[in-house]
Amino acid sequence: MEVATRRAIAERTAQTVWAGPLASGTGRVTSGSGALHDLPVTWAARTGHADGKTSPEELAAAAHASCFSMALALVLGDHGLAADRLDVTATVSLEEVDCRPTIVSSRLRVVGQVVDVDEEGFGAIVKQAAGLCPISRLFSGAAISVDAVLDAT
Repeated sequence: MEVATRRAIAERTAQTVWAGPLASGTGRVTSGSGALHDLPVTWAARTGHADGKTSPEELAAAAHASCFSMALALVLGDHGLAADRLDVTATVSLEEVDCRPTIVSSRLRVVGQVVDVDEEGFGAIVKQAAGLCPISRLFSGAAISVDAVLDAT
């Protein structure tokens, strides 16, 4: 049996301070880098109208979209290509499963503007990138789909 080798690349932190019960309480999320500072988070924003507040699913979607775009840029570079633009949108779905809130999927939509590649080649590169994205692997228990479009404009 082969043992996987591990080497730390990065560690990042975020903190949420919460007050009150779930339904009416509020939290504030701040990242260690300071890029996210004092973002309001509530259960209502998670399950209803966001009203300017964020949620764990929105933050997970942001992480997935940004991670996938980086993985795709890497694989494009491995093929001697560079994107003029990659527009990656992630939609993370929270559903009740066995009476518990569960993230069940992350749907990625990728629209790429890449010179010197056709639709089939772009699809193959996107598929390769999907296997490299660490956030995709984090979501390995959820269904992850990628809908990619090459924008030839």
